[in-house]
Amino acid sequence: MYNHNFEYKTTGTPAAKAKGALVMLHGRGGTAANIMSLAAELNVKDFAIYAPQATNSSWYPYSFMAPDGQNQPALNSALQVINQLVEQIKADGIPADKIYFLGFSQGACLTLEYITRNAQRFGGAVAFTGGLIGEQLTPANYQGDFNTTPVLITTGNPDPHVPLTRVEESVEILKQHGANVILKVYPGRPHTISMDEIELAKEVVF
Repeated sequence: MYNHNFEYKTTGTPAAKAKGALVMLHGRGGTAANIMSLAAELNVKDFAIYAPQATNSSWYPYSFMAPDGQNQPALNSALQVINQLVEQIKADGIPADKIYFLGFSQGACLTLEYITRNAQRFGGAVAFTGGLIGEQLTPANYQGDFNTTPVLITTGNPDPHVPLTRVEESVEILKQHGANVILKVYPGRPHTISMDEIELAKEVVF
């Protein structure tokens, strides 16, 4: 088992001149550089882009629906890395309501888990195929009020890694904490990101 090093890449507009920040979380086996390439497809040219890198290229070793103990301490360490990065962004001069999040697959799960454990008015969030983390969800883990933060969650159905039932359960919890959630389900779509999803993210969040 492992803890993460606090490593991240940046690109885009320097924070001092940026209108917002986008935190991009890669999936299992991915890299910070790879997920950052998606920024070129979004309306974020005035944003500072931040992308942390998971140790071992994985935020946690097992399925996001495995018993919590199997994914520790990597999972808690991953959440700590995201929190440390958010604090760094705020120290760079960008407030929480101008911070956006985007993740794919394992990175989407971590995105949703982080923002829902720390619900407040963020700029927005996009989860390309993901759900809240845990063998069973524990509502007590989730605190705060999103205050209508726009959140887009997309998924294929069926998806080999993320059951639609968990996605729908996650949507309800985010709504209970005040998020303005849009869920888009793509029948038969493989485990990837389609151009339609990118266009929808631009329409709903960016």
